Amino acid sequence: MFPETAQCLKAVAPLFSQTVLLKDLSRLSTYGGGSHFQARRHLSISRCLTAKVRPVRTLRERVEIPGLEAVTYGEKMHYVPGLSKPFQPQWERSYKDPGHYRSPPAHEMPLFKDSSCFVFNQRTSALEGVLQALWLTKTKLIPSLPPQLLSLSENPANQIPDQDERVQNAIKHARFWDSTEERPGKERYSNTMMVNLLHLCATLQSSHPAIGRRIQAEKCSLATKWKRGEDLFQIRGQNGLLHTCMDPLPEVSGKQEVSDTADHVLETFYPVSPTINLQKVNVYKEEINCSGFRDDYPYPHAHTLFFLEGADANCKLRPDQFRAKMLMFTFGNALVRAQKLYGPQRVLDRPVTVQAVGTNGRIFQFMVFQLNTTDLSGDEGIKNQVWLDEDVELYDFAKVRPLIKKKQVKVPAGLAGYKPGAFSKFLSLYLHGAV
Repeated sequence: MFPETAQCLKAVAPLFSQTVLLKDLSRLSTYGGGSHFQARRHLSISRCLTAKVRPVRTLRERVEIPGLEAVTYGEKMHYVPGLSKPFQPQWERSYKDPGHYRSPPAHEMPLFKDSSCFVFNQRTSALEGVLQALWLTKTKLIPSLPPQLLSLSENPANQIPDQDERVQNAIKHARFWDSTEERPGKERYSNTMMVNLLHLCATLQSSHPAIGRRIQAEKCSLATKWKRGEDLFQIRGQNGLLHTCMDPLPEVSGKQEVSDTADHVLETFYPVSPTINLQKVNVYKEEINCSGFRDDYPYPHAHTLFFLEGADANCKLRPDQFRAKMLMFTFGNALVRAQKLYGPQRVLDRPVTVQAVGTNGRIFQFMVFQLNTTDLSGDEGIKNQVWLDEDVELYDFAKVRPLIKKKQVKVPAGLAGYKPGAFSKFLSLYLHGAV
């Protein structure tokens, strides 16, 4: 070995040993040993957890210079480094393909308008709940059902034989006997319970023939519009289960009570905007008034709307927002009928009444809405009326297995805490207009 090579190896040897030592330490820390030598750990998480938004890809503007054409690799039929990417025009199909349809920009659509419209649909979650719905519909709230309506179910002639027992059997069928699952979902047993209670009320048709002048419609589309101040509002969506009848419901309050609503002052929720959480669109039909049925439909009058709290798994509303949805769609059905009978923006000679029932399978919401006027532009004048009885419990518990805590049975298996008053209110709304 040459003496120069030996001297170089002696000079490099300390650096080599330090490098080996660092590699050993990093290897130890990687496999769990000697982690105290690592001064700082670097933890990495995914992009979705860091709340970072992928940067928007900006397209470079294509500049065309007359007489100067870019040399591309289009003729080569493959990528060539150093040559420009060839420009390929968008291929247009000669036929209609719904799977590859591309809608034009909003401003190019024939229904585009400069003024915006606020839309309320089945998935709208109104921030202020019932208070916001009252302002949008120019309505006065009465926190209980009308007494003359509740008296219908108190009459023994209007009651079902063995009523309490049959109602409890309907609840047990929905919660225990309808499914083999250990714990059926809310959307299943609430729908079954509603159908069972309606079937139970329909057994009174022999003593009340007017019940036979009704029919049930499901998933009929509703669309109507009105102006509130300078803003345009629309209600769109499916009603769900709807009771329609040949004869309209009688008005709940008389002319004097309707006149007294002019002194009522609508409660505001400033600084929150009344249009908050409503869908804002610029592409819409300005003149719409559709109840979901043809003009010659033999059951044109809406009687009662039935809402299920867990019907849509992708949209879960809080109780106050759920009641606001009930109020808005009840108002929408009444407004459609009133505009077909009397025309727009006027005080009605005969108010339009529509009812609503909402439930989650245990707790019920009862509502009676009376449309007194279709002039909703200002806050002055006659107001609409709504009677609301909220959070009415039908029973306390329905357990497949008993609830045991500290070796004591807290809640027994089966149906517990049945409350007959809830079904009495349900029956009163069903018999309204048939007695």
